[in-house]
Amino acid sequence: MSGYIGILVSDPSLQNQFTQVELRSLKTHFMSMRRESGKLTVADLASRMSRLKVVGENLSEQERADLIADLYPSLNDEVDFEFFLKVYLKLHAHASARTGSPAKNSSAFLKATTTTLLHTISESEKASYVAHINNYLAQDSFLNKYIPINPSSNDLFEIVKDGVLLCKLINVAVPGTIDERAINTKRVLNPWERNENHTLCLNSAKAIGCTLVNIGTQDFIEGRRHLVLGLISQIIKIQLLADLNLKKTPQLVELVDDSKDVEELMSLPPEKILLRWMNFQLKKSPYKKIVTNFSTDVKDAEAYAHLLNVLAPEHSNTAMLAIKDPLHRAKLVLEHADRMGCKRYLTAKDIVDGSPNLNLAFVAHIFQHRNGLSTQTKQISFLETLPDETQVSREERVFRFWLNSLGNSTYIDNVFEDLRNGWILLETLDKVSPGIVNWKVANKPPIKLPFKKVENCNQVVKIGKQLKFSLVNIAGNDIVQGNKKLILAYLWQLMRYNILQLLKNLRFHSHGKEITDVDILRWANNKVSDSGSQSRMDSFKDKSLSDGIFFLELLSAVQPRSVNWSLVTKGVTDEQKKMNATYIISMARKLGCSIFLLPEDITEVNQKMILTLTASIMYWFLKQPVEVKPSATSDSENGSQLETISNSTIDDSASESSVE
Repeated sequence: MSGYIGILVSDPSLQNQFTQVELRSLKTHFMSMRRESGKLTVADLASRMSRLKVVGENLSEQERADLIADLYPSLNDEVDFEFFLKVYLKLHAHASARTGSPAKNSSAFLKATTTTLLHTISESEKASYVAHINNYLAQDSFLNKYIPINPSSNDLFEIVKDGVLLCKLINVAVPGTIDERAINTKRVLNPWERNENHTLCLNSAKAIGCTLVNIGTQDFIEGRRHLVLGLISQIIKIQLLADLNLKKTPQLVELVDDSKDVEELMSLPPEKILLRWMNFQLKKSPYKKIVTNFSTDVKDAEAYAHLLNVLAPEHSNTAMLAIKDPLHRAKLVLEHADRMGCKRYLTAKDIVDGSPNLNLAFVAHIFQHRNGLSTQTKQISFLETLPDETQVSREERVFRFWLNSLGNSTYIDNVFEDLRNGWILLETLDKVSPGIVNWKVANKPPIKLPFKKVENCNQVVKIGKQLKFSLVNIAGNDIVQGNKKLILAYLWQLMRYNILQLLKNLRFHSHGKEITDVDILRWANNKVSDSGSQSRMDSFKDKSLSDGIFFLELLSAVQPRSVNWSLVTKGVTDEQKKMNATYIISMARKLGCSIFLLPEDITEVNQKMILTLTASIMYWFLKQPVEVKPSATSDSENGSQLETISNSTIDDSASESSVE
């Protein structure tokens, strides 16, 4: 059985400039250009590369021709793929320089999608993340052979190649995300098993809020350093900011004065809440400045000195405030933090250099260790006046992570706030139905005038009606006003439309016909029936689905080796049902399904999420090459035949089209 083999380039330095998703996309464009006239010459490149996004939009054809002629004067020479890649890199560099938007450092936290034209890594960040891993995974029975990892070495990038460490780290950040029964943990994994682990890792990372556009499993199997650190940094940030919400830390209500402010606080992203908490504590000190970021505002270490004196006066050192040298003060700050028992996430030099990632991690750890908030019942009573929105919160989470997985221009922290100007919705509509948005009348952020937001949202509603969404009594202004019920209703229809279109576009199976919910239901029942099982679901709200058995049989039908039946429970008690549901989600992600539901969505039979789960399994199965589709035979017979398509998730089409 062979593992996944990506697109290989003979020049390693050139290979390292691209992820596998980017290489696949560029190879598709290259082959298309070459097919047009039977061959592709240097002279052809200027006109034909106009279809590549950055290069085509920011350089005129004449500019491209001049640059290519300067670099490669033999215009009649035929172009191979590696030559094409070299030209692309040169033109991309010029285009990026013109727009003033060179590729960002890929180890940045959350806000930016990972790119690959800048491959520098921060040794300080690497050392910090290794220390974090050593601290939190030291007791893991599988990883204790490798931990502690030497932070000054590159051992981390070798250890992650089997995917186990990254899966375990995700579970540290958000416990229970991955059912560890689904992780391949043999001491020596074959290529297939490594690929499975990385597929499970990438789909699970997206399901906890990581942004992973243009990354495939092969990138992690090869241990690409900037991509590995980029993912690890996001996972660690999610862990460190996990308590910065009112559900986990109700004492945060102390930061506001009334219930109206509580609702505003609940809508803020965790970083903003952390800054608000820091400034709240600093008001108790002589420090008068407002901290607005974790970089320039803290690099003199004065804010830290005052903050730690407020939170832990018993460990204070009067010299911290008297010293003029920022580096010396930063060292004393870290000594104070050590006496408090806070783990170090940075060095004194990182503070004065203004490293935003490491400073944020440092402040988040201080908050976790000692937040200095009271537990007054009077304050927390505000929370009792707020409506219970558990289901709304769960749906918001699903749609937020799904939207972020598509690689839109802005990372979404709260759908009810961040969609109000309509722009991200227009971007998403253009991804799921290319060309449907009239960008000439769209208003790009930042948008100050309210009626401009309404114009965007009116187009969002208009397009929804074109796509036959049920939008009775919904107007653009409802989105601008943050109407939760209507926004969730729109997002569900948008997500459902996306899934159905992906299935429809598999023309070999659909013949271009519209796919309906009934088609998905019938397909699932037929697959399970063909495997010899008597199980079936009557609808996507069939209460018998709560035990998970039907979906385990469906997974086993599409890939017989996927389910280890010795690990499956009878699904009688609530605990057994939850164990089965967790296993189902992890095994589906391990196959290659990009899904965002929670175990509760299965045990409670959430009709919408049950549909997305079934459709995602169907989409994965129908994407497999016909000649290697599994049949209901033995594990060993099928295990050697199947080949997973790297990054075969329901947002592949969006991520591949966004490379150029």
